[in-house]
Amino acid sequence: MMNRPIKTGSAGTLESNDCLVTIEVNSDDSVIIHLESVVKARFGKQIELTIKETCEQLNLVGAIVSVNDKGALDFTIKARVETAVKRSL
Repeated sequence: MMNRPIKTGSAGTLESNDCLVTIEVNSDDSVIIHLESVVKARFGKQIELTIKETCEQLNLVGAIVSVNDKGALDFTIKARVETAVKRSL
């Protein structure tokens, strides 16, 4: 079963070692990822991969995923994405 957001959902904070994730409705079935990170130059690809894999595991479609990362670890990013997705459904 595909999960399509019906409203905006968010999770997290802009505190150090955390991230703020916002899920918005997209007009088509694609999942678009926007990443802002204080460590993007060094870890951007890994962070984007974590976000993408989490969205795939949750069968997310039709969403814009915006992440503002302040140095969060992978498990934190995954938890924030998961919570934001569930809040958007």
